[in-house]
Amino acid sequence: MKIRLEWYYSPAKTKQSFIMKSDWMTAASALMVSDDLEKTGRLKSIEYLDDHDTTWTKKDLTKFLKQLETEPHDVHAYIDGGFDVNTRDAGIGLAIYYKQNNKNWRVRFNDTFELLEDNNEAEYAALYRLLRQLEEMDVHHQTVKIHSDSMIVVNQASGEWPCYEEHYSKWLDRIEELSSKIGLTLEYELIDRALNKEADQLATQALQGTKIESVIEKV
Repeated sequence: MKIRLEWYYSPAKTKQSFIMKSDWMTAASALMVSDDLEKTGRLKSIEYLDDHDTTWTKKDLTKFLKQLETEPHDVHAYIDGGFDVNTRDAGIGLAIYYKQNNKNWRVRFNDTFELLEDNNEAEYAALYRLLRQLEEMDVHHQTVKIHSDSMIVVNQASGEWPCYEEHYSKWLDRIEELSSKIGLTLEYELIDRALNKEADQLATQALQGTKIESVIEKV
């Protein structure tokens, strides 16, 4: 989650006050900066605004950061989708890396979808299933980095390319709705297929009927 500060500030030896706005920063940095501003004695009021236009109090933001230590955070995920043109079945694979309780963890998961149109739709299904998995893991109000080798999904989901395909648009609507519901900011990175082998293998295994779901600590 990114935070932007807005505050009213009165310079020394004047009764005037001015509204000031900061750049986006981490929640921890926002609290550090606001503490410094408060020490000046010239801070009239301050607001903490996140990247979903939600206003936080200092108390709630501090509480959130303490809770975050015991919840999954620093999340990044690899996703892939495979498609069988004969059956129109899709297999999707997810590899999710995160920190929790000062340890590093990895979740591996795959699943199947029926009656899709093409391989790109399978990639969208993988992205949507990732968000559902993150919701189940109680990942919320933070930035999640998503690695995919699908140029279409990465560019359309990030807003770089328009989406004219109706069956893709339906997935994009569901993805936007769910990510907003759980307060996630999604950052996408297009990677080479060679760097996405883990998710690709999981998607292939799903199409072959091998279901996988595991959580391990990464040492």
